[in-house]
Amino acid sequence: MITDRSAFVDLIQPSNQEMLRLEAYAGLLSKWNSRINLVAPNTLKTLWERHFLDSAQLFSLTPAKVKIWADFGSGGGFPALVIAILAADRRPELRFTLIESDQRKAAFLRTVSRETSLNVEVIAARVEDILPLGADVVSARALAPLTELLGYAERHLARGGVSIFPKGRNHEAELSDALANWEFTYEKVESLSHDEGAILTIGDLRRA
Repeated sequence: MITDRSAFVDLIQPSNQEMLRLEAYAGLLSKWNSRINLVAPNTLKTLWERHFLDSAQLFSLTPAKVKIWADFGSGGGFPALVIAILAADRRPELRFTLIESDQRKAAFLRTVSRETSLNVEVIAARVEDILPLGADVVSARALAPLTELLGYAERHLARGGVSIFPKGRNHEAELSDALANWEFTYEKVESLSHDEGAILTIGDLRRA
């Protein structure tokens, strides 16, 4: 289990510019979290593991030549803002759309995006209420069970797009439930930040 900032650096190998952006993000998160419930307050003590590493590990799973990444229920910005920070210089063609229905949280996301100069659009609406985004990748963290997430993904994915969902200890049960309603291929990678968690990359999605 990774437990500190230096281990995050060793695993993710961020550039100096990426670290400056992450530090700015961390500062804003700490400041805003006292007024808005962005993350559980006790998780700020393990921010680099619980939120930054948990999000950053998805970046290595990003397929080549994708241009649009959509994140549902973005909340405090995880995983999408961390991935956007890593992509800013490494994958500058990749742009992000963050969907967050809470207006205050959407304002936070816009503030972080502006102060870290990220290629991010924030839409303050429910994911089921907006027009299809045609995204190459969709993600969501701790938003809903997998079956429900796949319904959102079907609406917003471009043809050939993939979904990348971090899941906790119940991921096998969620997969079984989802396969009762959907047909899809998937790859599972063990989480770096959660002993019993996994990252699910799902493709070829269609209703059963």
